[in-house]
Amino acid sequence: MEPFIPEFEGNLRKHMLKVPESIREASGIKIFGKLLKSFVFTTDVSVIRNVNADAVIAVYPFTPQPIITQAIMLSADIPVFCGIGGGITMGKRVINNALNAEFQGAMGVVVNAPTPDDVIALLCETVDLPVVVTAVSDGDVSQRVESGASIINVSGGAHTARIVASIREQYPKLPIIATGGPTNESILETIRAGANAITWTPPSSAEILAGIMRRYRSHPQEVKGSRLEE
Repeated sequence: MEPFIPEFEGNLRKHMLKVPESIREASGIKIFGKLLKSFVFTTDVSVIRNVNADAVIAVYPFTPQPIITQAIMLSADIPVFCGIGGGITMGKRVINNALNAEFQGAMGVVVNAPTPDDVIALLCETVDLPVVVTAVSDGDVSQRVESGASIINVSGGAHTARIVASIREQYPKLPIIATGGPTNESILETIRAGANAITWTPPSSAEILAGIMRRYRSHPQEVKGSRLEE
């Protein structure tokens, strides 16, 4: 018999984003005493403040900037893993970004798949944070592990579960985060392949707002003012 878990949602945050329940099947990764199973993949501070994920993985397709890290860190009420480059941004700037992220309170740093092994090794010597290395195949993982990578973040699209299974066979105790895909079935497949934690991409604020506006237009009588206005 499962234990009863009391829950309080409040009136104003009932429509907050919730990660798929299937992610709870993952073992999780314990970092600095916190068990993390679900990572929300976003830099949108409004999403970060209104999601029940265990942590944020803040990676974006531009050169990492300290001001962006600062904005996310100030907004987040859950641990943040900051993208620090390794693709477009290389070399010493990656190290500087990592130090900045650590000083601002990040729980971990994330580098992109093209990051050279010597940069990963220097990162591990420089910061006292887990260094998360993104992998898009299973062929380049051994050098990453030898360079000191703390966690492998698998992002292989439709091949993610297969890549996770291959890495898990080589490294039974290596912490693995992986994209789970769009359905509970794909998430569970990735977990069963060996992923310890799952990254989940939420709908964008524009998509959420579009749905709300459709409801407002279709059922205007359901739109109520605040209690003070009543």
